[in-house]
Amino acid sequence: MEQQSTMNPVDEERSALRRAATASFIGNFVEWFDYASYAYLATTIAVVFFPTADRTAALLSTFTVFALSFILRPIGGIIWGTLGDRRGRRWALSWSILIMSGATFCIGLLPSWAVIGIWAPLGLLVLRMVQGFSASGEYAGAATFLSEYAPSNKRGLYTSLVPASTATGLLAGSLMVAMMFQVLSEDSLQSWGWRIPFLMAGPLGLIGRYIRVHLEDSPKYRAMAEKTAGSTKKSVPLRVLFANHRRSLAIAFGVASLNAVAFYLLLSYMPTYLSAELGIDEGTAFLASTVALTIYIGSIFVMGHISDRFGRRRMLVLASVLFTVLTVPLFALLGTGWVWLIILVEIAFGILLTINDGTLATFLAELFPTSVRYTGFALAFNSANALLGGTAPFVATWLIAVTGSNAAPAWYLTVIAIGALGAMLMAKETAFKELKET
Repeated sequence: MEQQSTMNPVDEERSALRRAATASFIGNFVEWFDYASYAYLATTIAVVFFPTADRTAALLSTFTVFALSFILRPIGGIIWGTLGDRRGRRWALSWSILIMSGATFCIGLLPSWAVIGIWAPLGLLVLRMVQGFSASGEYAGAATFLSEYAPSNKRGLYTSLVPASTATGLLAGSLMVAMMFQVLSEDSLQSWGWRIPFLMAGPLGLIGRYIRVHLEDSPKYRAMAEKTAGSTKKSVPLRVLFANHRRSLAIAFGVASLNAVAFYLLLSYMPTYLSAELGIDEGTAFLASTVALTIYIGSIFVMGHISDRFGRRRMLVLASVLFTVLTVPLFALLGTGWVWLIILVEIAFGILLTINDGTLATFLAELFPTSVRYTGFALAFNSANALLGGTAPFVATWLIAVTGSNAAPAWYLTVIAIGALGAMLMAKETAFKELKET
């Protein structure tokens, strides 16, 4: 006799939502723990893989590899999005985390330039590109998956867990690297210490895959799959997107561009900027980033909740306006060198970013119908990250070298914010309603 569940439907729904939230959290945590480790260890990785007397050239080479790893993200977004829309969110997410964590683990095993010469940076580039390809399905897939599980009146709150998990990964990476700088000598860091964060991705990825494999797919996707089960004609999500949703794609790319540049400049590149460009000691730089990330994680849920009350469009327009007005003045305050002021500025930037970041994932999920939601989200989000996000540390370093001004990254971010504002002024409100089915 088949055993009946002792849970009532409401409890079962809550349990499924908790499992979906956990699965979404772990995958993004692993991805961004690695990105944080790479960014915060940039000066060490530059010595290990690009030994040269020119410190700026080595750092630019490190950030070039960081940027090139994003080249495959739009292609990966299309592939993972198509698979996620046709084979299911769970299927795509369980494979993307396995490939991503495997590539990250292999980075930790790479020999240095001193051992294998030019093959060391080439190996780093290949593994970063494999990782970029697999990671392109992670953020979009997790946000799509969770938004389809969440109740409509709390969709912003629950989906904000996805960007919160990215920040938690960054925070964990920041704390680990800060501790390594404290307890390890420079020689130890360059010889073996830098490998530790990358090797940790192996077991974490296996845990994330196990949880995802044992999940049901989202209710919205299962309902759509049941409706189309008898159909012999399969739609091509990418073709449908460009035929019917070009405006939504343009809006999504525009607003995601601000998120991409601001996220990588303020939460990933900032410690390197403070230490390499402003001469702030690395301990202070990491302390400021750690405090900012902690505030960011707490406030992002608040912003998600506020977006459920007042709408996504208002929040994203407000974020664009504030970045346009405040970025340059806040960057100017960083140049004072005062520790307490640097911390306050980073906290302010973190809160500004959460207004965008705590709302964006929900907005992008709501912008597209179920049949192309994963593909539309992944294509727009990853294209913005490939063109503008992954290149942000390189562009910032290059702009400073060319202009001689430490304020150059601030002006770059301001221009991007103006573009995002233009995109959002063309958008309609997406909150306060059920997700679109068709």
